[in-house]
Amino acid sequence: MKSAIPRKRVVLITGGSGGLGRALCQIFSTAGDTVCAHFHRNKNACEKTIRALKKAGGESALFSADLQDSKSVQRMMEKILKRWEKVDLLINSAAITGDILFSRMEEGEWDQVIGVNLSGVFFCMREAGRAMVEKGEGHIINISSYAAYTGRVGQASYTASKRGLIALTQSAAKEWGRSGVQVNAVLPGYLPTPMTASLPPVEKKRMIQENTLDRPSTLEEVSRFIFDLSRMKHVSGQVFNLDSRILPFF
Repeated sequence: MKSAIPRKRVVLITGGSGGLGRALCQIFSTAGDTVCAHFHRNKNACEKTIRALKKAGGESALFSADLQDSKSVQRMMEKILKRWEKVDLLINSAAITGDILFSRMEEGEWDQVIGVNLSGVFFCMREAGRAMVEKGEGHIINISSYAAYTGRVGQASYTASKRGLIALTQSAAKEWGRSGVQVNAVLPGYLPTPMTASLPPVEKKRMIQENTLDRPSTLEEVSRFIFDLSRMKHVSGQVFNLDSRILPFF
């Protein structure tokens, strides 16, 4: 008996210009999915990714949105739905850091990180979730962080946003589960991406040494796990840690 040919999915990946976002665009495009790559400011990097996908024969398109602006996110989703009439998978990969000591943090600095990393994810989930619930199926994968469980000096806004993202993931999973929509979260671990490039060498070394295997994650392994997770049909409301640091039990 021949196995069924997987149907072509429409996949929206936020932060398509980043290291993990770019790796995700590549793996889903190679698998034959239609890739919608989101960017906000880094258009050149995202365009480079799209050109590479199209050159390899993949169907892909570029979409711009300010994740802190609900109307901007709504317009992006409307364009995707108008063109393909569906969105099968949303991966919220876009994120920023605003490293500054808690006592020195200004309100605007707090608002910007929370606005992109948490409110922006909420806006994307709300718009995509509505379409998925109406269709009766869909999958949302949120990229959180190990720091959400441990906290980190100088990253109060980042760790708070990533912890909130886990709660948001589990709440949405419960609310939309009966409608056939899956929602999961992934902690990718330390990765060599533009976001982590500015970290002091001592901090990078510390994070690697915290791993029981004494080595970090890789973009290839993380993107492959997320791809495989996206094809699972009976998993929702879960948090997956993808390096070898032990999550605290509480």
